[in-house]
Amino acid sequence: MIPTIVILYLIVIPLLVMIAARKWPIIEKISPMVILYVIGLVVGNVGIVGETANSVCTSVSNVAVLLSIPLMLLGCDFRNWSTGTVLKVFLTGLFSVLAVTVAGFFLFREQAVEAGLGVTDFARVSAAMTGIYTGGIPNFAPVAKAVDLPQHLFLLVSGYDLVVTSIYLIFIVAFGRPIVRRLFKRKSEAPTLPEETVGNAESTTDTKRFWQKAGNRATGIGVAAVLVAAAYGFSLLLPIENNTAVIIITLTTLALLLSFWKPVKRLEGTFNVGLYFVYVFCLAIATMVNVHDLEFSKHLYILYYIAFAVFGSLVLQFLFARIFRIDGDLTLAASISLINSPPFVPMVAAVLHDKSVILPGIAIGLLGYAVGNYLGIGIFMLLTAVGG
Repeated sequence: MIPTIVILYLIVIPLLVMIAARKWPIIEKISPMVILYVIGLVVGNVGIVGETANSVCTSVSNVAVLLSIPLMLLGCDFRNWSTGTVLKVFLTGLFSVLAVTVAGFFLFREQAVEAGLGVTDFARVSAAMTGIYTGGIPNFAPVAKAVDLPQHLFLLVSGYDLVVTSIYLIFIVAFGRPIVRRLFKRKSEAPTLPEETVGNAESTTDTKRFWQKAGNRATGIGVAAVLVAAAYGFSLLLPIENNTAVIIITLTTLALLLSFWKPVKRLEGTFNVGLYFVYVFCLAIATMVNVHDLEFSKHLYILYYIAFAVFGSLVLQFLFARIFRIDGDLTLAASISLINSPPFVPMVAAVLHDKSVILPGIAIGLLGYAVGNYLGIGIFMLLTAVGG
């Protein structure tokens, strides 16, 4: 494929999928990321992608994942949340995810070695899972890039994650409310919130003119590019051979600090633009994967590991909620927000018939977005140090 065509393919296809998801809700339910994975795998395995195209995909994926980090963090509001219970639920949820991820690493390590996967690569899998389950898929791409997760493992983890989290979502919808009502006392009637689409912060800006929206997004991309350049420049000052982790940590820190600046807060829509770049990254990665080289059955231990992490973290969160007398509804909303990402919180609120968990549940997930990169890289460093 001609490089120009490859670039257009990587830029246009995710945009068309996002537009289609707004028009047809079924696409959002399936997940635009799943659709992009399928498109990428088909295009990458029909014999039209050569070495030149793979090189372009690598370059585009590197740029996309770096731009996505500041854009998504600049779109989060970290100031207007009450602390107290939200912080307590967030910390217990975070500890639960980290505890089961680390425990699962040692539990399934031998199976990984027997399957031919080195301990270091398995630590990379654990790091990527930490990124996913402390705020959702948007943390997956930057953490995977920071720890150099191989492409075939990227696809295996994302594929197995889709299976497990889909089952988890069905489990919560079917049994979440009965379990919470049995384990926890029903709190007093919760205050209701106005009917609104909480998962999409841009729904309140539909009256703004098109060019003003476009200007905000273009400015956001410009700010993100400056932050990427600054993080890259800083990494060059350090005597480190692999500076990807330094770039991502620096970029995350700069974006978090800048997110509190009022002029940046006015740049509406940066979160969705960041999500678009995550989609570009996923399409590029899937396009480079040769499915004939993947051995899903050989690596079923990753599936078991992910299931252990997802359901094990929920059990631990419920245990902590009982010990610290935390509201069960919010605990379940926090689990979904960390595991499946914040946009799923309104669905849990509907299942529980409790709208009061929507805003704090989303807040917990956004906090996860903020710290997920740090934790994923930190877990990799810890496990490579003690796991050998």
